[in-house]
Amino acid sequence: MKIALFGASGMIGSRVTAEAASRGIEVTAITRSGTEVPHAAGSLTGDMSDAELAARMAATHDVIVSTTGPSRTGGDHQEWLDALSTLAKASGDTRLFVVGGAGSLFVGDVMLKDTPGFPPAYKAESETGTKALELLRSANPSPWTLISPAPEIAPGERTAIYTSELDVPAGDSISAEDFAVAMVDEILDPKHIDSRFTVAN
Repeated sequence: MKIALFGASGMIGSRVTAEAASRGIEVTAITRSGTEVPHAAGSLTGDMSDAELAARMAATHDVIVSTTGPSRTGGDHQEWLDALSTLAKASGDTRLFVVGGAGSLFVGDVMLKDTPGFPPAYKAESETGTKALELLRSANPSPWTLISPAPEIAPGERTAIYTSELDVPAGDSISAEDFAVAMVDEILDPKHIDSRFTVAN
Protein backbone atom coordinates (compact mmCIF):
# COMPACT_ATOMS: atom_id res chain seq x y z
CA MET A 1 0.00 0.00 0.00
CA LYS A 2 1.11 3.55 -0.74
CA ILE A 3 -0.05 6.73 0.98
CA ALA A 4 0.73 10.38 0.23
CA LEU A 5 0.92 12.38 3.46
CA PHE A 6 0.58 16.18 3.50
CA GLY A 7 2.11 17.73 6.62
CA ALA A 8 4.43 14.78 7.19
CA SER A 9 6.98 16.63 9.31
CA GLY A 10 4.56 17.78 12.03
CA MET A 11 3.83 16.21 15.41
CA ILE A 12 1.12 13.95 14.02
CA GLY A 13 2.43 13.55 10.48
CA SER A 14 5.86 12.37 11.56
CA ARG A 15 4.34 9.76 13.85
CA VAL A 16 1.91 8.55 11.20
CA THR A 17 4.84 8.22 8.80
CA ALA A 18 6.81 6.12 11.26
CA GLU A 19 3.81 3.98 12.26
CA ALA A 20 2.77 3.37 8.66
CA ALA A 21 6.30 2.48 7.56
CA SER A 22 6.64 0.03 10.45
CA ARG A 23 3.63 -1.84 9.06
CA GLY A 24 4.88 -2.02 5.50
CA ILE A 25 3.09 1.02 4.06
CA GLU A 26 5.08 3.12 1.60
CA VAL A 27 4.79 6.79 2.58
CA THR A 28 5.40 9.76 0.30
CA ALA A 29 6.06 12.64 2.69
CA ILE A 30 4.87 16.05 1.49
CA THR A 31 5.94 19.21 3.33
CA ARG A 32 6.15 22.89 2.45
CA SER A 33 9.91 22.81 2.97
CA GLY A 34 10.58 19.51 1.24
CA THR A 35 12.25 18.25 4.42
CA GLU A 36 13.33 14.63 4.39
CA VAL A 37 11.07 12.85 6.87
CA PRO A 38 12.48 9.81 8.66
CA HIS A 39 10.91 6.47 7.60
CA ALA A 40 9.33 7.97 4.46
CA ALA A 41 9.98 6.28 1.12
CA GLY A 42 10.34 9.70 -0.49
CA SER A 43 9.85 13.40 0.24
CA LEU A 44 8.28 16.15 -1.88
CA THR A 45 7.80 19.89 -1.57
CA GLY A 46 4.15 20.99 -1.72
CA ASP A 47 0.90 21.66 0.09
CA MET A 48 -2.82 20.99 -0.19
CA SER A 49 -3.46 23.98 -2.45
CA ASP A 50 -1.54 22.40 -5.35
CA ALA A 51 -4.28 20.69 -7.37
CA GLU A 52 -1.83 19.25 -9.89
CA LEU A 53 0.29 17.67 -7.16
CA ALA A 54 -2.78 16.33 -5.38
CA ALA A 55 -4.12 14.77 -8.57
CA ARG A 56 -0.75 13.19 -9.29
CA MET A 57 -0.59 11.75 -5.78
CA ALA A 58 -4.16 10.45 -6.10
CA ALA A 59 -3.27 8.67 -9.33
CA THR A 60 -0.27 6.90 -7.81
CA HIS A 61 -1.30 6.26 -4.18
CA ASP A 62 -4.01 4.30 -2.39
CA VAL A 63 -4.82 6.96 0.22
CA ILE A 64 -4.26 10.72 0.46
CA VAL A 65 -3.70 11.84 4.07
CA SER A 66 -3.69 15.38 5.44
CA THR A 67 -2.33 16.00 8.93
CA THR A 68 -2.12 19.76 8.41
CA GLY A 69 -4.35 22.15 10.32
CA PRO A 70 -5.35 25.81 10.50
CA SER A 71 -2.94 28.07 12.34
CA ARG A 72 -3.47 28.61 16.04
CA THR A 73 -1.43 31.80 16.11
CA GLY A 74 -2.70 33.63 13.03
CA GLY A 75 -2.63 32.97 9.33
CA ASP A 76 -5.46 32.83 6.83
CA HIS A 77 -7.94 30.16 7.91
CA GLN A 78 -10.01 30.60 4.74
CA GLU A 79 -6.87 29.93 2.72
CA TRP A 80 -6.47 26.64 4.61
CA LEU A 81 -10.12 25.72 4.00
CA ASP A 82 -9.77 26.53 0.31
CA ALA A 83 -6.66 24.34 0.16
CA LEU A 84 -8.56 21.47 1.78
CA SER A 85 -11.35 21.93 -0.75
CA THR A 86 -8.78 21.78 -3.56
CA LEU A 87 -7.32 18.58 -2.13
CA ALA A 88 -10.77 17.02 -1.75
CA LYS A 89 -11.71 17.76 -5.35
CA ALA A 90 -8.35 16.66 -6.75
CA SER A 91 -8.41 13.37 -4.82
CA GLY A 92 -11.10 12.05 -7.15
CA ASP A 93 -11.93 8.44 -6.31
CA THR A 94 -8.83 8.01 -4.14
CA ARG A 95 -9.59 7.83 -0.44
CA LEU A 96 -9.01 11.07 1.48
CA PHE A 97 -8.15 10.89 5.19
CA VAL A 98 -8.13 14.22 7.07
CA VAL A 99 -7.08 15.06 10.62
CA GLY A 100 -9.69 17.39 12.11
CA GLY A 101 -10.16 19.00 15.50
CA ALA A 102 -11.89 18.10 18.75
CA GLY A 103 -13.94 21.31 18.97
CA SER A 104 -16.71 19.94 16.75
CA LEU A 105 -17.34 16.96 19.02
CA PHE A 106 -20.59 17.12 20.97
CA VAL A 107 -21.02 17.35 24.73
CA GLY A 108 -24.74 16.82 25.11
CA ASP A 109 -26.42 19.10 22.58
CA VAL A 110 -23.51 21.55 22.37
CA MET A 111 -20.24 21.35 20.46
CA LEU A 112 -17.18 21.25 22.69
CA LYS A 113 -15.98 24.57 21.22
CA ASP A 114 -19.16 26.27 22.52
CA THR A 115 -19.03 24.92 26.07
CA PRO A 116 -18.21 27.21 29.02
CA GLY A 117 -14.52 27.28 29.79
CA PHE A 118 -13.36 26.26 26.33
CA PRO A 119 -9.89 27.82 25.90
CA PRO A 120 -10.15 31.05 23.85
CA ALA A 121 -6.76 30.32 22.26
CA TYR A 122 -8.28 27.30 20.49
CA LYS A 123 -11.57 28.93 19.47
CA ALA A 124 -10.67 30.15 15.97
CA GLU A 125 -8.92 26.89 15.14
CA SER A 126 -11.96 24.93 16.33
CA GLU A 127 -14.39 27.05 14.31
CA THR A 128 -12.31 26.37 11.19
CA GLY A 129 -12.09 22.67 12.05
CA THR A 130 -15.87 22.54 12.23
CA LYS A 131 -16.11 24.16 8.80
CA ALA A 132 -13.67 21.55 7.46
CA LEU A 133 -15.98 18.75 8.60
CA GLU A 134 -18.96 20.54 7.06
CA LEU A 135 -16.97 20.97 3.83
CA LEU A 136 -16.29 17.25 3.55
CA ARG A 137 -19.87 16.33 4.38
CA SER A 138 -21.31 18.75 1.82
CA ALA A 139 -18.75 18.24 -0.96
CA ASN A 140 -18.75 14.49 -0.26
CA PRO A 141 -15.54 13.59 -2.06
CA SER A 142 -15.64 9.84 -2.37
CA PRO A 143 -14.52 8.24 -0.15
CA TRP A 144 -13.42 10.39 2.81
CA THR A 145 -12.73 10.02 6.52
CA LEU A 146 -12.07 12.68 9.15
CA ILE A 147 -10.52 11.79 12.50
CA SER A 148 -10.79 14.07 15.53
CA PRO A 149 -8.34 13.67 18.40
CA ALA A 150 -9.35 13.73 22.04
CA PRO A 151 -9.53 17.24 23.54
CA GLU A 152 -5.91 16.85 24.64
CA ILE A 153 -3.25 15.35 22.37
CA ALA A 154 0.49 15.44 22.99
CA PRO A 155 3.59 13.33 22.48
CA GLY A 156 3.63 10.37 24.82
CA GLU A 157 3.68 6.59 24.93
CA ARG A 158 2.68 4.16 22.19
CA THR A 159 0.39 1.63 23.84
CA ALA A 160 -1.70 0.72 20.77
CA ILE A 161 -4.71 0.80 23.12
CA TYR A 162 -7.48 3.28 22.42
CA THR A 163 -11.25 3.63 22.31
CA SER A 164 -13.29 5.26 19.56
CA GLU A 165 -16.57 7.12 19.14
CA LEU A 166 -18.25 8.98 16.29
CA ASP A 167 -19.33 12.48 17.36
CA VAL A 168 -18.73 12.59 21.11
CA PRO A 169 -15.38 12.53 22.93
CA ALA A 170 -14.09 9.00 23.54
CA GLY A 171 -12.07 10.30 26.48
CA ASP A 172 -10.06 13.30 27.66
CA SER A 173 -6.71 12.68 26.01
CA ILE A 174 -4.61 10.60 23.64
CA SER A 175 -0.91 10.36 22.92
CA ALA A 176 0.20 11.44 19.45
CA GLU A 177 1.70 7.96 19.12
CA ASP A 178 -1.60 6.17 19.74
CA PHE A 179 -3.41 8.66 17.53
CA ALA A 180 -1.06 7.57 14.75
CA VAL A 181 -1.79 3.92 15.56
CA ALA A 182 -5.52 4.59 15.22
CA MET A 183 -5.01 6.36 11.90
CA VAL A 184 -2.94 3.55 10.43
CA ASP A 185 -5.45 0.98 11.72
CA GLU A 186 -8.16 2.87 9.82
CA ILE A 187 -6.01 3.12 6.70
CA LEU A 188 -5.42 -0.62 6.68
CA ASP A 189 -8.95 -1.63 7.75
CA PRO A 190 -11.45 1.13 6.85
CA LYS A 191 -14.45 1.30 9.17
CA HIS A 192 -15.45 4.96 8.84
CA ILE A 193 -16.00 5.69 5.17
CA ASP A 194 -17.66 9.06 4.49
CA SER A 195 -17.81 9.84 8.20
CA ARG A 196 -15.95 11.30 11.18
CA PHE A 197 -14.69 9.37 14.19
CA THR A 198 -12.60 10.19 17.25
CA VAL A 199 -10.23 8.28 19.49
CA ALA A 200 -8.83 8.56 23.03
CA ASN A 201 -6.75 6.52 25.45
